[in-house]
Formats: sequence, C-alpha cells, structure tokens
Amino acid sequence: MFELGKRQTLKMVKRVDFGAYLGEQENAEDRVLLPVRQVPEDLEHGDAIEVFLYKDSKDRLIATTSRPLLQIGEVARLKVAETGKIGAFLDWGLEKDLLLPFKEQTAKVSEGDEVLVTLYEDKSSRLCATMKIYEYLSKHTPYTIGDTVEGTVYELSDRFGAFVAVDDRYSALIPAKECFGEFHVGDRVRARVTAVKEDGKMDLSVRQKAYLQMDADVETVLKVMEGYGGKLPFNDKVSPEVIKKEFHLSKNAFKRAVGRLLKAGKVEITDNEILLK
Repeated sequence: MFELGKRQTLKMVKRVDFGAYLGEQENAEDRVLLPVRQVPEDLEHGDAIEVFLYKDSKDRLIATTSRPLLQIGEVARLKVAETGKIGAFLDWGLEKDLLLPFKEQTAKVSEGDEVLVTLYEDKSSRLCATMKIYEYLSKHTPYTIGDTVEGTVYELSDRFGAFVAVDDRYSALIPAKECFGEFHVGDRVRARVTAVKEDGKMDLSVRQKAYLQMDADVETVLKVMEGYGGKLPFNDKVSPEVIKKEFHLSKNAFKRAVGRLLKAGKVEITDNEILLK
C-alpha cells in the first residue's frame, strides 16, 4: 500500500523512457512513477529503492528520491517561500512548495518567516501543512521541574496562555497567569519548567524564582515610574489588569518590587500615588 507523505522502500517494476515505475512487489499492478532524472543509472528490475510519495503540480501521485524536511507524523520548522490567495507556500525541500492554508495558520505569516508545522492529508488527498501541532507533540518529556528549556510559541490563547513546543518537539504551556509579556507565534523562548503533569505535558515560566526575579522587577517599576515623571497615578492597590498593562508583572510581583523600594526609602506611597523620592 502506497503511503502518501512518507518515505518507503519500493521495488522497480518497469523502466520507461521517462522514468521507472515502482511497486511494493516486482509484479505489482499498483505502480508509481519515479521521474527519469531521479532514477539511478544502476537501478535494475526488482531492485529496492527508498522514495518519498507526494502529489505533483497536476495532483498525480509521484515518487522522489529527494528527502523532504517533513513527513507525516513529524513536526518541523519551514520557511515561507511566498504567500498567495489561498494561503502560504513553504519550502520543504521538494520542487513543489507545500501549501499552508489560511485556516491552518494560528497567526498571519509573511514571506521569509519560519513556521513550526506538521503535515496532513486534506479532503482531496493532497498534502498540506498546519500550524495546529498540539496533537503531534510528544508528551514524553525528558525534563523535570526546575530545568531550563527552549522552545517555540506556536499558538496563543486568552484562556490558557502561550502554547510552546519545547525543542520543537515536546508539549508545554506558559499559563495565562504567567504571560506577563508580549508573546507572538513563532517567538523563541527560554523558560523554566514549573510543573510536569501526569500526562507528560509541561508548564513553563519565563520568569526566575521570586527571590531571583525581584531585582529585575524593581528595575522595571523604576523605569515605568521615570516614564511618568517619577509619579505613578495610582498606589500599590491598583488592579491586576493595570499592573499587567503597565509593567508586564503579576500583582504579587509588583507589590514585592514596590515593597523593596519602600523599605529602601526610594519611594513614597500616598492614597492615590506612588512617588519617587
């Protein structure tokens, strides 16, 4: 059985002027063409050869000895070659670029972008790419709590947070409560593992442990205060939404930073303001 989108070993059934027909057995009736420019000179009848099967520009099943950068069941980072009316086209190492339909994009992509995708077969039995890779990522992480990891943001959710493919392979999430900066699909992030769930998925934080993060948070608060001319138009009881918007911090992190500044005698808190001394 021919497997679209996968590499497989077939045997040469018949050689013709324009290539060689391949099948699962020497006498197979189901055959696929390997174009002449890719047929090894020493390939004989019955010889086995490893090929990749896909559809050509006329939607005909065809074999190639070229190695694509992606096959069914894998996740890979591919470059956007161009965009068009039906989606983006990705360079995956074959003559015919791979279509990434608009409906399979988790964010708008542009020419030159690199996107993390997997391969699927659409309703017309054509190979296409999708950025919706959640189900294709491994849940068998080698990492444990406290480890520092790197990965790619591949989808954003107001409810859940930023979905990350650690090592472009393992399933992880920066929970919404930890998303105190601006994340974009395609961003490379360095983060700390804060939890490994029973199903193997990881929770991440891009922030250090509180006692290590405090110095950076203090600097953030001071920088924002300077932007306001040394006077914040609210005190430390301000809403979490305002804190997130102004400082990209949680309310607890903000209060810890302001508390340190207060203890050091660098700020004064009134009923309505926080003032630099």
